[in-house]
Amino acid sequence: MPGENLSRDEARERAALLSVDGYEVSLDLRSAVGDQAGDGPRTFRSVTTIRFRCNEPGATSFADLIAPRVTALSLNGRDLDPGEVFDGSRIVLEDLAAENELIVDAACAYSRTGEGMHRFVDPEDGEVYLYTQYEPADSRRVFANFEQPDLKAPFRFEVRAPEGWTVWSNGAGTESDGVWRFAETKPISTYITCVVAGPYHYVTDSYERVLDDGTRLEIPLGALCRKGLAPHFDSDDVFLVTKQGLDFFHEHFDYPYPFGKYDQAFVPEYNLGAMENPGLVTFREEYIFRGKVTRSSYEARANVILHEMAHMWFGDLVTMVWWDDLWLKESFADFMGTFANVGATRFTDAWITFANRRKAWAYRADQLPSTHPITADIRDLQDAKLNFDGITYAKGASVLKQLVAYVGQDAFLEGARRYFKRHAYGNTRLGDLLSVLEETSGRDMGAWARSWLQTAGVNSLTPQVLLSAEGRVDELAVVQEAAESHPELRPHRVAVGLYRRTPEGALERYARAEADVDGPRTVVAELAGAEAPELVLVNDDDLTYCKTRFDAGSLETLKAGLGGLTDPLARALCWSALWNMTRDALLPAREFVDIVLRFAGRESDIGVLQMLHAWAESALVHYVAPEWRETGAGLLAEGAERELLAAEPGSGQQLAWARFFARTAVGRPAFDLLQGLLDGTSAIEGLDVDQELRWAFLQPLTVWGVADEKALAAELARDDTASGKRHQVRCLAARPSEAVKAQAWAQVVESDALSNALAEATIAGFDQPSQRALLEPYTQKYFAVIERVWQDRSIQIAMNIVSGLFPSLQDSPATLDAADAWLAAHEDAAPALRRLVLEGRDDLARALRGQECDAGAVNAVNTA
Repeated sequence: MPGENLSRDEARERAALLSVDGYEVSLDLRSAVGDQAGDGPRTFRSVTTIRFRCNEPGATSFADLIAPRVTALSLNGRDLDPGEVFDGSRIVLEDLAAENELIVDAACAYSRTGEGMHRFVDPEDGEVYLYTQYEPADSRRVFANFEQPDLKAPFRFEVRAPEGWTVWSNGAGTESDGVWRFAETKPISTYITCVVAGPYHYVTDSYERVLDDGTRLEIPLGALCRKGLAPHFDSDDVFLVTKQGLDFFHEHFDYPYPFGKYDQAFVPEYNLGAMENPGLVTFREEYIFRGKVTRSSYEARANVILHEMAHMWFGDLVTMVWWDDLWLKESFADFMGTFANVGATRFTDAWITFANRRKAWAYRADQLPSTHPITADIRDLQDAKLNFDGITYAKGASVLKQLVAYVGQDAFLEGARRYFKRHAYGNTRLGDLLSVLEETSGRDMGAWARSWLQTAGVNSLTPQVLLSAEGRVDELAVVQEAAESHPELRPHRVAVGLYRRTPEGALERYARAEADVDGPRTVVAELAGAEAPELVLVNDDDLTYCKTRFDAGSLETLKAGLGGLTDPLARALCWSALWNMTRDALLPAREFVDIVLRFAGRESDIGVLQMLHAWAESALVHYVAPEWRETGAGLLAEGAERELLAAEPGSGQQLAWARFFARTAVGRPAFDLLQGLLDGTSAIEGLDVDQELRWAFLQPLTVWGVADEKALAAELARDDTASGKRHQVRCLAARPSEAVKAQAWAQVVESDALSNALAEATIAGFDQPSQRALLEPYTQKYFAVIERVWQDRSIQIAMNIVSGLFPSLQDSPATLDAADAWLAAHEDAAPALRRLVLEGRDDLARALRGQECDAGAVNAVNTA
């Protein structure tokens, strides 16, 4: 990635010097089809006209463009020599006038990495599909521009496309003689412009609403996907959630949707979940379900639809000045996605998913050495790329949930309304939001921001219960702790719940009190005199962001009867707390596995159940003592099969247990059952073994050497689609062979021939927990090659390789030493690269501590 970075200081200097009046971008995409002309990358013609002003005539600045070559350049009618002013990523602009016109005629490269103009050839029918993806700074791979969020401008796109294609962009488009011309956009940032082109399947609908002033708002709706996915495309549900979201946000934001139409494109080989391009939101096509999925998958898709819709206001209408304040859009969209899901759709329990799944991402990120305040210090674009993380999204959303409890929902939403109206089509910083919240709430937001937005780390809250001689609560206090590395103690608004068993064995809440926890120890006076609890749950109802701990009595209650908790949110919070204790080496991992095996079958929330499956697998792979892995694997496999056979036929629970059984299967009986389900000689009532489930069953057979390359070829012939190809590539790399691993390594590390999706699938197949011995030689290879990978590959692919191939399965002190040695020898390596290695190293060190805890518990029992 040489020469492609942009620093915050450079962006500030350019923003102080320039203002942009408009872009005209003309793209010729006819080269996307047919044979490639010449050597080198396949390219398309990109002609950009930028009109901009300079407040210091005579000054020098630069425009951004990453392209194989520039054919012609002119500045204010003066031709420039591309060889002199273009270095592959920047165009030097000297002697600027007060008003300027830059015209750049370039040959830009199609992408296979999901960055810029991505080109995908569908293996099913040979059709070519294009789409763009830019955030944070890849629009410069498609057209010349000033690539920073605070140089907003209107855009007018014109696209010449192959015959029979349809083209979409941010504005409404019309076609004439093979050229698509799009309406000029409102002032927006470069990174949210978008073009999608190809023979996509397209469905339309419309949304109408009478506004408070009596005018009628009409929004044309569209949804598109590859033709091969059209039979699976449930566009009616996509439109339903879209309309529910538009109703919800109009009711709460009091600012009409400002970008005209609302298309949603589900595109192949997408690196992200989705992207909030105004008028043309892009999603990964995996949100179109080829087989049966659980309710949790539909909830997740609805959440993403609503998250991206919230961005139309938080991020597109009002945008951060620089990536330091990325949270101003991502934290809000993450919060609003769940807020709207609960308030507008059928997924009224979405806060349970947020507490159990989304916050787990935040807790992990906030305990890494790379943790950072929600308002981060983003020095350059590489920093920005890595900060699309659990802090910016999930922790930020959690803190906003607490903020709503702190200032009140009405004050929060009124603050948002004033924020939109005050800063429409502009750029903001933290202080702009805090000022409107102070206006609407009457609270001092500075102290809150310093504690929650400008410091890093997560606090733990533990109950202390003192009982009287009569068996009642004499005093209940909440103890707050922080890690030594991030010692900040914060103000928390919490609910403390007291639970006990009913005569029927249910574990139910009988007392609750809200309190403001501040400092190391806070007494909850309201609960004094209550009957003695069997379980104390601090942060009941999930009002704050913290790690919940238990007193000894509460922990024993959960070990004995967690499944008896009748409230699904309380149950989810307890599961999350137990998992955090496992990761923190406070609960032996085999005990967590045992609790899952005893109580997960009673879990009614399908999203929580699927999270428990993932955590149990992680506990077995990373946190149990190595000598117990084989025993634990057998117990998980037996438990998964038992619950699969006991689950209600056709239910989401049955499907979740079937997938978990496949992932945990060990031994000939389990393999025979999977093979029987594949070939039809075995059946489980209600379980439809569709194509996606077939691949799920085939992978463990491949990992253990039961299914071979011939079986994978036969399955691909049955499912000769883009999805089928990804599954086959993953399974091929998962085979237990030295030659297979060497080939997979070479395909990903030594070559860039694979697309982003197939490289990702290869990495996923390469790393198998049952193949630790096969993977051992790659530890040293990894540390020898990652700096070259970082220098030579695009940042997205480099991130995938550095993170995905970190030798986490070689869980020994020797691997820690190897990571430490690399870090010591590469102090001058790119900070983003060092961050990824530090994170991998920290995860490994945490795993070793967990294994020591697990082994220590057994030794303690044996010596007792």
